[in-house]
Amino acid sequence: MNTFVVAWRVSRRVPVSAIRATAWLIAMYGWVRNVKPARRLEQNLHRVTGLEGRELRRLSRRGMASAARYYSEVLELPRMKGEAIDARVRVEGLDDIEWILEREHGAVAVLGHSGNWDLIGAYACRNIIKITSVAEVLEPREVYDEFVAFRENLGMQILGHEGGATFRQLLRIAMSEHTLVCLLSDRDLSGNGVTVSMWGQQVRVARGPAALAHAAHTALLPVSVHYERLSRARRRAAKSRWGIVMTFGEPLLPEDFTGSDKVGTMTQAWVDPVSRGIAEHPEDWHMLQRFGWVEV
Repeated sequence: MNTFVVAWRVSRRVPVSAIRATAWLIAMYGWVRNVKPARRLEQNLHRVTGLEGRELRRLSRRGMASAARYYSEVLELPRMKGEAIDARVRVEGLDDIEWILEREHGAVAVLGHSGNWDLIGAYACRNIIKITSVAEVLEPREVYDEFVAFRENLGMQILGHEGGATFRQLLRIAMSEHTLVCLLSDRDLSGNGVTVSMWGQQVRVARGPAALAHAAHTALLPVSVHYERLSRARRRAAKSRWGIVMTFGEPLLPEDFTGSDKVGTMTQAWVDPVSRGIAEHPEDWHMLQRFGWVEV
């Protein structure tokens, strides 16, 4: 059995406080030693913020701590009570898009790799609408299967990322089921992305969200996510010092876009609010991998 899968299963029997402390220590060790993921994060944060030197190092430290928080929460989620999930998540902008979610077939949501997308998915399934999403098919397969089972147990419908076949499945679902299709798309995995402007630079992101919304004739909802400190009653209910803010941006309707490249224009339209959210809370952007910077 894969070492990661063993650790994943053993963690369910370990006190939450021990999981949090271990994740934080591993992250801080990686930050001090400047391991490759920490270097990648720092390079990406530099290009988002323009920070250098000590200011950049302080930001990357907060970024590694935020990533550790995400992973410890993922390990905690399978045994987290619904009341704690509800207490941890605060939603902004929902009133402005409820009319879209009340329609027969739901919509498409697009997010970046910020905050805890698994936690907001669990919250949405409980309180807003069923979530459908896509997971990268990892090797070994048992790691992928474990992640899929984890998310399905939270109420989400998960498809494996397998190119055109997955897009066709998502299109069928988006046109026939009352669900919110959520896609993390600030990092293009297809090699067929769209070049957009982010933070004054050229970046390649996934075309999937805009292409899916356009093909399904449904709304595209930009979503930003970041952590916030909790206090008093909400902190006690959440059983954590940290909560999540999920912010819905202005809905993008395919019929409002014209021209020969509707997908490209819609993509830039969702990139603007999502990248703005990342710039406002860069410490919660967990981009510890190579990002789609286009070198001019």
